Amino acid sequence: MGCAVHSSLPAATSYTTLELKVNYIRPVPITGGRLTGIGNVIHLGRRSATAEGQITNAEGKLMAHATTTCMVFPSSV
Repeated sequence: MGCAVHSSLPAATSYTTLELKVNYIRPVPITGGRLTGIGNVIHLGRRSATAEGQITNAEGKLMAHATTTCMVFPSSV
């Protein structure tokens, strides 16, 4: 989710996580195979950004989902 926010920001703009909420849906066994994570920006403003993410297993089953709020620090350059 942070990478989704980061990739949406202008060059030289910083950010930090303000809030993070994760829901674990099912356990991931040690031999669980490949996991896929996808993050999407929901809102990108001048001072804050929100994003959501999902982790799925190789069969496409949802393993976890999450949301985040980030504080954006515009570049002073």
